[in-house]
Amino acid sequence: MVSSILTTHVGSLPRSKELSELLFKKDKGESFDENLFDDVVKKNVEQVVNQQLDIGIDVVSDGEMSKISYATYVKDRIKGFSGESERRAPADLDDFPEYKDKIAKSGGTPTYTRPCCTSDLEIQDEESLKKDITNFSEAMKITNHKKGFMNAASPGVISVFMPNKFYQDDDEYMEKLSLLMANEYKAITDANIQLQLDCPDLALARHMSYKSLSDEDFLKKAEKQIECLNNALVDIPADMIRMHICWGNYEGPHTHDISLEKILPIILKAKVKYLLIESSNPRHSHEWKIFGDIKLPHYKVLVPGLIDSTSNFVEHPEVVADRLIQFSTVVPKDQLMAGTDCGFSTFAGFGKIDENICYEKLHALVQGTLLASKVI
Repeated sequence: MVSSILTTHVGSLPRSKELSELLFKKDKGESFDENLFDDVVKKNVEQVVNQQLDIGIDVVSDGEMSKISYATYVKDRIKGFSGESERRAPADLDDFPEYKDKIAKSGGTPTYTRPCCTSDLEIQDEESLKKDITNFSEAMKITNHKKGFMNAASPGVISVFMPNKFYQDDDEYMEKLSLLMANEYKAITDANIQLQLDCPDLALARHMSYKSLSDEDFLKKAEKQIECLNNALVDIPADMIRMHICWGNYEGPHTHDISLEKILPIILKAKVKYLLIESSNPRHSHEWKIFGDIKLPHYKVLVPGLIDSTSNFVEHPEVVADRLIQFSTVVPKDQLMAGTDCGFSTFAGFGKIDENICYEKLHALVQGTLLASKVI
């Protein structure tokens, strides 16, 4: 049995203003100083690793410093994307048009390039990934810390944000994506860094890209997405893999979210050890009970989100502890890790959370986890 439950988070953390400006220049195809970009990314990775360790996070990330977003960064590494994809608002915002309009006018909607797949895909840039791995590995070495993870987009989320306009159907598209992304997944784990697969396609996509489908038809798509994902992971040990599920990292009604109960049996088929699941979102904070009926396999670890990532409220450590203690009534302590609902900067330069408050929330996560570990 573990004596203290470990802490982690979903991955993305606020980038500096200097880095965000460079990322947007790169995203828009504008000229920028590549050597400066590399230097700024390296500096930001070192800083963000130190900040996580200073507050006591056990399993840290590079904060996704080099990426414009958690999914569309792929367009710079794989050739075959062009144009712009149609933006689909979540179904819950469609129900509240005045609120949707308010968000749009407030500047809270990220503006970044989201192309479509328009030709046969092939890897065009392996150096960016190598630089990410080197930057993170060196930052970990400097701090003498061993436990780290790096995010990567799943085939399913790439297909959601950069839809298919070339292949015969979406299944063929995802199969090609899984074949290509397998290289990135393997490179990360070969560097002794845990791989985190970001998979909002298994929850968020239900009320966004697939809002016209029935739950039954969406679940069939989710099955295919897990199949393609597993094909890309065949050469990687499950204990090196994490998977993140969320219903959208935005403040909204979330009244069209599919229930965890419906998607969990499919999610559990993924060849991953660690499951990071949004759990503090008020539309889902009751779903810890589901693990009383759908038992977590003994070889998996659940990482519930114990702090939310859409508000500047700093959760009291006792609230964090209470949430974790609830989960311990249905999941054994040695199968629990403490996490966050989502990333704090899933799109560079955007996000409601103040940078300093972000780290204060993570500090509360650490404090609350220590409290819970003493009584579970």
